[in-house]
Amino acid sequence: MSCDWGCGPVNELWTKARDKLRPLRARIRRNVPRGLRIFVGLLLIAGGVLGFLPILGFWMIPLGVMVAAMDVQLFRRWWRRRAQPPGKPDQK
Repeated sequence: MSCDWGCGPVNELWTKARDKLRPLRARIRRNVPRGLRIFVGLLLIAGGVLGFLPILGFWMIPLGVMVAAMDVQLFRRWWRRRAQPPGKPDQK
């Protein structure tokens, strides 16, 4: 049995988490200046590179990429298209 895009318990969990985090992401995007978000993202990435040190961790790299990517238009466009089911036209 094959599974099309968007089925299974992992997808349901991801959808619930995304829906709960949506207001937080909107609030951060609205209240935190763009330059500060990119700067914090780059600091998190740099700290993740030093993840072998006791306080810092490799978990900082994906978090830094996500924070910095909030302002990268190319990434946001790709993410919107990825979230749409296949065959659905792009809406603006």
